[in-house]
Amino acid sequence: MNHEQHSRNQPRFGGTPAADRCGIDRLGRIGIPDEAARPRYRAITRGLKINVRNVTRDVVLADAAHSADTSAERRAGLLKHTHLEPGDGLWIVPCESVHSFFMKFTIDVLYLDRKHRVKKIRPEMAPWRVSACLTAHSVLELPAGTIARTRTQAGDQLEIKTLSSPAGGGAP
Repeated sequence: MNHEQHSRNQPRFGGTPAADRCGIDRLGRIGIPDEAARPRYRAITRGLKINVRNVTRDVVLADAAHSADTSAERRAGLLKHTHLEPGDGLWIVPCESVHSFFMKFTIDVLYLDRKHRVKKIRPEMAPWRVSACLTAHSVLELPAGTIARTRTQAGDQLEIKTLSSPAGGGAP
């Protein structure tokens, strides 16, 4: 039996056929397949510039926002920024709560579900505050005053389009 055939016949769990049937992995955890056997559903959006439009109100919320979809990007958030220009923003995916500890400016916060519908708004969130929406899938942080200017409300449908890839090319 060559190496390729041997790998193909290896059980996914626990190293034995009995463990495979019971769903026990090599670390003794029940029902968790090996990392290689897990399906990958997450789209790669790392470092993308995005355009966000409120379809319900037919108004652009951000035309040069960035996505934060890695752990490091989500942790850093807007902490290194001193302000946000109109049209800027940060889309944090996944996320259901934010804080503004150590931030230097006020922001507007929109909580979105998986279909980009606004679940909750938090206008003018000042530094040293905490906000959460446990049913949200992502958060959009915008310059203060954007929610009032665009009349965005809970229930509005947003459209998020990719403007550029990390390499600087245009979106497909």
